[in-house]
Amino acid sequence: MDRLFIFDTTLRDGEQVPGCQLNTVEKIQVAKQLEQLGVDVIEAGFPISSPGDFNSVIEISKAVTWPTICALTRAVQKDIDVAAQSLQYAKRKRIHTGIGTSDSHIKYKFNSNREEIIERAVAAVKYAKKYVEDVEFYAEDAGRTDNEYLARVIEAVVKAGATVCNIPDTTGYCLPQEYGEKIKYLMEHVDGLSSGKAILSTHCHNDLGMATANSMSGVLNGARQVEVTINGIGERAGNTSLEEITMILKCHKVLGIDTNINTTKIYPTSRMVSSLMNMPVQPNKAIVGRNAFAHSSGIHQDGVLKNVQTYEIMNPKDVGLDDNSIVLTARSGRAALKYRLEVLGVAIDDEKKLDALYQKFLALADRKKEVNDDDILTLAGADTSENHAVRLDFLQVTTGMGVKSVASIGLDISGQKFEEAATGNGPVDAAIKALKKIIQKKMTLKEFTIQAISKGSDDMGKVHMQVEYNGSLYYGFGANTDIVTASVEAYIDCINKFRN
Repeated sequence: MDRLFIFDTTLRDGEQVPGCQLNTVEKIQVAKQLEQLGVDVIEAGFPISSPGDFNSVIEISKAVTWPTICALTRAVQKDIDVAAQSLQYAKRKRIHTGIGTSDSHIKYKFNSNREEIIERAVAAVKYAKKYVEDVEFYAEDAGRTDNEYLARVIEAVVKAGATVCNIPDTTGYCLPQEYGEKIKYLMEHVDGLSSGKAILSTHCHNDLGMATANSMSGVLNGARQVEVTINGIGERAGNTSLEEITMILKCHKVLGIDTNINTTKIYPTSRMVSSLMNMPVQPNKAIVGRNAFAHSSGIHQDGVLKNVQTYEIMNPKDVGLDDNSIVLTARSGRAALKYRLEVLGVAIDDEKKLDALYQKFLALADRKKEVNDDDILTLAGADTSENHAVRLDFLQVTTGMGVKSVASIGLDISGQKFEEAATGNGPVDAAIKALKKIIQKKMTLKEFTIQAISKGSDDMGKVHMQVEYNGSLYYGFGANTDIVTASVEAYIDCINKFRN
């Protein structure tokens, strides 16, 4: 089988989604899961962008054993210096440097010309080679770069020592045939690609819904690395989805192309990323959506009961879904809860933490007929708020037709108890006004989004908030069967993140 390398950029491109930033501990958790999944390269961050990103690359390098750890830079010496420093503990290291190559980028972004861009690209690759053997070059906006000039750039950087050449469809503009022809042109016109001196990589965005199709077209025309994210997350409409590329190749073995991915780890990895980043997976998402293996049509159900292959081209177990999963209710024990968490990629070895989580699970199960996977992950994620300085003690709201909404709230702030009440234009408004009476800071609510985790009036709802404080934006998250409580918890989550 021909080998396709999987380059995962969930922790870099995926984390650029507003409100989905992870802390270092969470990034290490995801990186370790990606290692179990079998990805070849983990793009751990953009070290020059912030101290947090720099530290995350260092800690991920220490935590992960065999995948290559990659750090992103611009074609700037300072960027490359910082990236090299962040990779000092990596067992296998790669610097990913590059520059825009489309006429639009050259003219408006760099106020430059084609020849100068080639010079800067070559200089960046040569400088990175002083630190590491494995250097990847990206030609930003390659999708809108004419093929002849792009071939000149790629040939120049391969001669300078680039081992991987990334051909990004940065804006998601290309058609699959167009992108495939671009890869084919480079394979035929760049010395060093056919001989294996360097390989081509795809990096496709999903603005027009063609990221996976474009990436596959690139692979079929000679690219041997694909840059992907879990659940297809990423800037704007997202990136190529790891699970889609992997399962396409698994289902179409006739292509003779294989990856190192352990597909049975796909579903738990998907759930972990969704939970940590507070990004629900859309129900009809290919491979990992909750409806991906569901059949509601009577004709489909009849066909599946007679022979599952009539409507299913994949075995759910191949992606880590237990089609005979344990249903969790108020009668379930600790062992069942622990097992389900492990299936979802969350390991809890501390018995005290498990006991505390189990009590929360029972309280939720008493309010619901059945506790689903999203509920469990939300409960597990809620544990991270236990050490917050500001915590919700109680919330009581009175509301109804023709009456003014009134909210009474109690907060625990570093061990001290505070209570306040307020009226408002609806229960959420009243509750937040009461909260603000206690937290006397100049805060502005910029965004407020409610999402139902799944169907049913007794299911948990998620609230995402964006609050402005001291000129900075903070994102908060709350989840509860009561949407008013979830809203207050999301606001408190923002407050706990304030930098004083």
